[in-house]
Amino acid sequence: MLNFYKKLIHWYLQNKRELPWRQINDPYRIWLSEIILQQTRVEQGTPYYFKFTEAFPDIKSLADAHEDEVLKLWQGLGYYSRARNLHATAKKVAYELDGIFPDTYSEIKKLKGVGDYTASAIASICFDEAAAVVDGNVYRVLSRIFGVDTPIDSTPGKKEFKALAQNLMDPDDAANFNQAIMEFGATQCKPKNPYCLHCPFSEDCVAFQQGKIDKLPVKKGKIKVKNRFFNYLLFVTQEGETVLKQREDKGIWRGLFDFPLLETETDLLEEDFRESVKDLKVIGDADPVVFKELLVTEIILQQQNPIIHKLSHQKLHVKFWVIKLKNKSGLKTVSFEDFENYAVPRVIDRFMESFDYKDYVSN
Repeated sequence: MLNFYKKLIHWYLQNKRELPWRQINDPYRIWLSEIILQQTRVEQGTPYYFKFTEAFPDIKSLADAHEDEVLKLWQGLGYYSRARNLHATAKKVAYELDGIFPDTYSEIKKLKGVGDYTASAIASICFDEAAAVVDGNVYRVLSRIFGVDTPIDSTPGKKEFKALAQNLMDPDDAANFNQAIMEFGATQCKPKNPYCLHCPFSEDCVAFQQGKIDKLPVKKGKIKVKNRFFNYLLFVTQEGETVLKQREDKGIWRGLFDFPLLETETDLLEEDFRESVKDLKVIGDADPVVFKELLVTEIILQQQNPIIHKLSHQKLHVKFWVIKLKNKSGLKTVSFEDFENYAVPRVIDRFMESFDYKDYVSN
């Protein structure tokens, strides 16, 4: 066990990346980085870390921000519940805890959006508490080196790997150990094509010696992915305006803005669109407006094949239908010029990067 710790730390000191949150122990910034990096690669998350710390240099400024502002800044990272939990926790610390971040694993874990891994990381890095981190990287490293085939998505597996990581750690050097094992999993013992021939543990690694690299770690089973078919109605008025609505249900993208949506059981063909959409209610200045009552001059399908947008447990098949209107017909509209001020799902943001509403406004 001691040999594992020494080899790991030796590797880490020689190979660690220079990351903006690595040389600090400010709990606000460590917490922020950990929340951003959940489900996100370091390369993708780092620019967001800089954007958030520039916009919100401390937890009070984040707490005082409007949720729409937080979601807009988060746009593109996905898993938007992380942003909402981030904002909720900032409010709790700023308003209920007098701006003082909790300093123990057990208290940190009580914060919204903070689980075992994040609480362990903050407690060890900021407060020197000997709490071992266990995430996807750690599961992979430990399962391969020690040949542990207990499913990582099972309760026994989670307990076993947590205990193993805790036993391997030097309690007087928890911060370095946790950062080292996460770094090792992220850059050396990678999911695919790990650097086994240049690994300090190659002689002892069970998976390498037994040819089980691609078989560890073990999961009980994959979660079934649900297919959903989204048809977005991109209204274009002669005044250069469109319709956006804020998603209020508890499903995906809650709190974000998107276009009026017609969800269908299967891919919707052009010849079926008008019949399918005729009774759809669209947000109005007062009461909702039924689609068939609108003065539509033209309907244009932007692409024959749906855009595929993959989420953790869902696969979205997305089509965009441009609906040209003679007038606003009582709809609640926003200017295309103000579109960038709204936090929208990434699939819409990407589509709008190449969409020019002026092409659909008559001269």
